[in-house]
Amino acid sequence: MTHEREGGRAERTPSGATATRTRVRLDQPRPPRRRIVPEWDPEAFGRLSERIARFLGTGRFIVWMTVVIILWVVWNIFAPSGLRFDEYPFIFLTLMLSLQASYAAPLILLAQNRQDDRDRVNLEQDRKQNERSIADTEYLTREIAALRIGLGEVATRDWIRSELQDMVKELEGRRDGHHEHVVFPAERSRGRDVDDR
Repeated sequence: MTHEREGGRAERTPSGATATRTRVRLDQPRPPRRRIVPEWDPEAFGRLSERIARFLGTGRFIVWMTVVIILWVVWNIFAPSGLRFDEYPFIFLTLMLSLQASYAAPLILLAQNRQDDRDRVNLEQDRKQNERSIADTEYLTREIAALRIGLGEVATRDWIRSELQDMVKELEGRRDGHHEHVVFPAERSRGRDVDDR
């Protein structure tokens, strides 16, 4: 008891079943465990599979594969018996072609999946870009409509010219002694009120 008070807290040592286990600290990451399966970079593997799938889809691959198969068959038919490695039913050739096909199919599928992922990301970016374009177009449409409404209330040159011509005609009519056309009747009545006073 006194030892605990003097030294602060005494560390407790685990006893029983927990004594054999190592102490786990929750504030630190776990050390990496040894893996039986070898590790690889999925991105590098995906790029390699795309290269292989691209090559498998070319005419060059078909030509090379045809040349190899023809050489294989010709060698195993016409070569001396001691140098032949695959006799007539060409079982080893069939095995090699099956092996090549069994690896080619998953590699092509992996490359297609990666391309689908890229297409999906591009489609999403295009969709967002289209949404932004539509929003910008709607905003510009509203602005143009507001400008048109505002310009409808602004006096244009033709309107001012016609109003001035009407005023000139009215002034000429007053000078000649007869009143033809009243442009602004409110001002006309105000002028009479001023004259009456």
